[in-house]
Amino acid sequence: MEDLEHMHHEMTDDMHAMRDGEHDHGMPMTMDHAGHGAHQGHDHHAHMIEDFQRRFWVCLALTVPILLLSEPVQMLLRLGTKLQFAGSTWFLVALSTFVYVYGGMPFLKGMVEELRAKTPGMMTLVAVAITVAFVYSAAVSLGLQGMVFYWELATLIDIMLLGHWLEMKSVMGASRALESLARLMPSDAHVITADGMVMDHPVAHLKVGDRVLIKPGEKIPVDGRVMDGVSSVNEAMLTGESRPVDKKAGDAVIGGAINGDGALTVVIEKVGNDTYLAQVIDMVRQAQESKSKTQALADRAAFWLTIIALSAGTLTLVVWLLLGKGLAFALERMVTVMVTTCPHALGLAIPLVVSVSTSLLAQNGLLLRNRMAFEQARNLQAVVFDKTGTLTMGSFGVTDIVSLDEAGTPEEILRLAGAVEAQSEHPIALGILHSAQERSITLPQISDFLALPGIGAQATVDGHKVMVVGPGYVMDHHLVPSSPDVDTLVSQAKTVVYVLIDGAVLGAIALADTIRPESREAITALHAMGIKCIMLTGDSRAAAQWVARDLGLDDFFAEVLPHDKAARIQDVQERGLVVGMVGDGVNDAPALAQADVGIAIGAGTDVAIETADVVLVRDDPRDVVAVVRLSRVTYRKMLQNLAWATGYNVIAIPLAAGVLAGVGFVMSPALGAVLMSLSTVIVAINARLLARASV
Repeated sequence: MEDLEHMHHEMTDDMHAMRDGEHDHGMPMTMDHAGHGAHQGHDHHAHMIEDFQRRFWVCLALTVPILLLSEPVQMLLRLGTKLQFAGSTWFLVALSTFVYVYGGMPFLKGMVEELRAKTPGMMTLVAVAITVAFVYSAAVSLGLQGMVFYWELATLIDIMLLGHWLEMKSVMGASRALESLARLMPSDAHVITADGMVMDHPVAHLKVGDRVLIKPGEKIPVDGRVMDGVSSVNEAMLTGESRPVDKKAGDAVIGGAINGDGALTVVIEKVGNDTYLAQVIDMVRQAQESKSKTQALADRAAFWLTIIALSAGTLTLVVWLLLGKGLAFALERMVTVMVTTCPHALGLAIPLVVSVSTSLLAQNGLLLRNRMAFEQARNLQAVVFDKTGTLTMGSFGVTDIVSLDEAGTPEEILRLAGAVEAQSEHPIALGILHSAQERSITLPQISDFLALPGIGAQATVDGHKVMVVGPGYVMDHHLVPSSPDVDTLVSQAKTVVYVLIDGAVLGAIALADTIRPESREAITALHAMGIKCIMLTGDSRAAAQWVARDLGLDDFFAEVLPHDKAARIQDVQERGLVVGMVGDGVNDAPALAQADVGIAIGAGTDVAIETADVVLVRDDPRDVVAVVRLSRVTYRKMLQNLAWATGYNVIAIPLAAGVLAGVGFVMSPALGAVLMSLSTVIVAINARLLARASV
């Protein structure tokens, strides 16, 4: 274990907030050492918890004889005789001294660190309280007139150690996201050598270009591309996508994903810090350590609460002395004030919520790069979506089928067109084929296929000559009957092709960049949250208007060049709205930077997008709703914790000072420590309940 100074430092600043970025032993920084780093971090924090646990049990065991040898406790237990023996007084002093030094050492060293950093806080208050109690009691044992506080000192230290032990377990649970991510990586990989042999090598020794064999059920060691084999891969722990993803030759795979039933041969494309998982871990770590605006407020409040507690403790001592209550009573009130008002709950109020929310986002494929922007997401009044690849699929698909002949049912038109286009690689052909596959239409065999450059394609299907051609062909041959439906499709800037059978027009097929099914749900949910939805696209106004009308958008910008997108975001901001921008993070970079909250969608394995505040791993606009919803829930949790932590102290300080002493209620230092620890536990539990939030 590291020196207790560092243990304290973790406890008061980094362990509390996991936020200042000063320690590097708890978070894995590179994928070459990710597993090792996480293991070290886990061992370090586990060792810290074990140390506090050990100190608690040792001090608790020694507290029993201290209690039995203390006169106030003997009177309380109504023992018939005092438990005394030769040297019992000095035995009591020795036991108390050991408890003060051994049990109080984390707090004493913590005070030194806090005073060095000029940020007195919880450790300073506890250290001052136990030191005052011990020094005064020792002075009384050496002859000063007064009453010893040995039993109060011992029980106070016991409770403080117990509180820290339980608190550290809670904080460690909140920080385990990084360790669980790092543990996704296997330790060895099956490397295929030049002569075709398979040898096991440590993952850390793999190089770009190496070929590895992934057997069924095994974890994929690093990012790469499938060379051979077919399988389905479970990427849920990495992307939040619950459905297995089919993989074949040419497809990319992510290190840490779990292979399905097939064996895959993969060529490695990324190692070390370049891998997807390494970048995710780094993003999560940075987000957990990044400052929160609300947290900065809590930090200032905790600092001033410490000053108030020290001042209130001193004032309490002076007032009770002036009232003639005696030094022992006045000192006990002073110690109680300092212990009860420790800003522990206030110090943890925001950091634990930050840690839990960041981990929750990462588990759902939502990665934070900017904590402040995430908090701002709760205030979004408008979300501007890029169209292509965000609201739409970014590829041609069939949107409408118009029958222009009695024999031309939509299924028959698509069946014949799909049969002809099965031989073509043109984007229109691929869109028609994909639509036929989606509708489970069986395509007939064809013969005499012929590509018609600039016109379309033709083939013989079931003994008939079938053609799929553009509008120019049918216009030139005067084959197009008047159709309002086709005119409407053309006005929407959709691509229209005609299907002819034996020279007669059977029907028309309209294709466009198809709308994602998830987009409608996302827009509906954002509208329900009171957020305007706007679209930004370089497409024609007609095409944009069709998408906007179909999705029920509030507004849209069409024919916008990439370098003008940021200006359009600024236009929306000038309406007085807090604006989020959702795009693919490439040509949308300036707009993402201009927006109050920039969200990069569909990042896949390329998570290092510098201009985005939030990176969405999946191509799913519904995740934008999840970001806004969790931002709002997170902020509520922060306010709840702040309200509890500050409200508790408003009540606790006067009670600890003894305002109810006149009616017989006097709070002991031990009871004050119990209440302080209880407030800390309540804050920690409330933060952990955030994990139940629906994302």
